[in-house]
Amino acid sequence: MSALRVLVVGGAGYIGSHMVKMLGQQGCHVTTLDDLSSGHRDAVLCGDFVQGNFGDRAVLDAVLSQGFDAVMHFASFIQVGESVQQPDKYYRNNVAYTLGLLDAMRAHGVNKFIFSSTAAVYGNPVEVPIPEKHPTHPINPYGHSKLAVEHLLQDYDAAHGMRSITLRYFNAAGA
Repeated sequence: MSALRVLVVGGAGYIGSHMVKMLGQQGCHVTTLDDLSSGHRDAVLCGDFVQGNFGDRAVLDAVLSQGFDAVMHFASFIQVGESVQQPDKYYRNNVAYTLGLLDAMRAHGVNKFIFSSTAAVYGNPVEVPIPEKHPTHPINPYGHSKLAVEHLLQDYDAAHGMRSITLRYFNAAGA
């Protein structure tokens, strides 16, 4: 059996780089795609590295043509305050570029996707602790953009068989 081939988009950031390391330790063949706008090249400790923006279809086609079993997506913008001041930046990167990534995956026959979301999709809690099935009512563009992708993933599964898992973090620290 050959090693699982995983593309980690945003794999030079905090969470992504830890995932790249863990995948490498598990024997997976990992390729990281990152534009290094907020990540660090030296944080990618194993596998192949491609510097590029996941919003660039030519870059996606070149990388995905190598053949992958799954894609993991950690390349979102995450600053709540900035999202309020520049919602266009967040919707473009977090939603539009992710839509392009999903379309490129479909074109290259990759139908497994892991999405790094956020607990910001819940908004103000109606109960604490917040259960996973808590209602989603984001209160800022960052949370709205992440929830939009979660809905997009449900629709892509129904329409195209795009299997996905969404990870909602409250505090990604301590690795």
